[in-house]
Amino acid sequence: MSKKRFSAFSMMVAASMTLALCSSAGAADKSIKIATQSPLSGDQSVVGVDIKRGAELGLEQLGGPLAAMGFKVELAPFDDQANPDTGVANAKRIVSDPAILAIVGHYNSGVQIPSSEVYHTSGLANVSPANTNPKVTTRGYLEVNRIVGRDDVQGVVGADFAKAQGVKRVFVVHDKTAYGQGIAEFFRKRAEENGIKVLGFEGTEEKANFDALLSPVVAGNPDLVYFGGMAFQAAVLFKQARERGYEGIFLSDDGFDSSDAAKIGGDTLIAGGGTFYSTVSGPATVYAGTEKFIKDFKAKYNDADPQPFAAQSYDSMAIALKAIENAAKANNNEVPTREAVAKAVRELKEFKGITGTFTFNAIGDPEKAQYFVIQVKSKDPMKWSANEIVKTLEIAPPQ
Repeated sequence: MSKKRFSAFSMMVAASMTLALCSSAGAADKSIKIATQSPLSGDQSVVGVDIKRGAELGLEQLGGPLAAMGFKVELAPFDDQANPDTGVANAKRIVSDPAILAIVGHYNSGVQIPSSEVYHTSGLANVSPANTNPKVTTRGYLEVNRIVGRDDVQGVVGADFAKAQGVKRVFVVHDKTAYGQGIAEFFRKRAEENGIKVLGFEGTEEKANFDALLSPVVAGNPDLVYFGGMAFQAAVLFKQARERGYEGIFLSDDGFDSSDAAKIGGDTLIAGGGTFYSTVSGPATVYAGTEKFIKDFKAKYNDADPQPFAAQSYDSMAIALKAIENAAKANNNEVPTREAVAKAVRELKEFKGITGTFTFNAIGDPEKAQYFVIQVKSKDPMKWSANEIVKTLEIAPPQ
């Protein structure tokens, strides 16, 4: 081969390699990740795992428009262990990955609040399927949104339900977390406004033996015992109260909404005056748009009914995907900035999900949210989703 021909051939090979490298780089540049944070291990994992699963199913089913635009979108799940320190450590890892443009999570407000300080500093959009403490949104961060209601409303819903049941005296217990203590305080305030006498207001981190706490409860014999916190703790407290002879009503919050409550409490939850809980997340079956979601969820995940907040996590993922799509279109179909995604989330109007239609207000709360009061009807954990809804409300957030 002549030197001239060899030179031309070499140039062609070099050009081909450059084109291939550019194409490869282009594909890499169009890679996007959406993270989740929820407890995937520990006492609260039964709900936390399904939060991840709801987001995972949402990405699989709703990621088509971004794929058609040439993007590769992946899920990046993180286990926050229901622990604030773990959540913050994970948050720092999340924001350090430039491919992550949004996060769905968390389950616990006490984990979400400090973790979202990291998201805020890095401009990363956070769509929460479950966090209810007012501080989640009242800080006014552009990046932080939720699709469920707030504890300063949910606590009122619980206290008003207690009044309607004829309750005159109540003993309030909480788990000392931002979530549990917060909602308990809102419940107490409204209960006192309703003329209900609060016999005690106690915080505890105990998980196994509530004898010392139950002595004043049993002695006072309130009409209702309220617990602000999570199912794994509340169900033990309720069970031990029944075993000590308490026959009144139990009432808790959406942290109690887990099939593990039935697994722990068994018959004691349906004995005496019964067990009720308020929640911002009804069973998936209560929403008009969830029939296909439930069918697909059970088919994918071992025929198991979705736990609370799984459907909301699906909707949170849908919102994140749509915001990324809108921001990418505004950026000539290229990967958008985190700031553009955060703005695109807040700018969505009348977004139709499977659990509702969502428009965010100026601080990231939905313009209206649903609240439910539900009664435990069976000791069988497999029948948890069939618990009876006794009250449904739709309420705008406080101004």
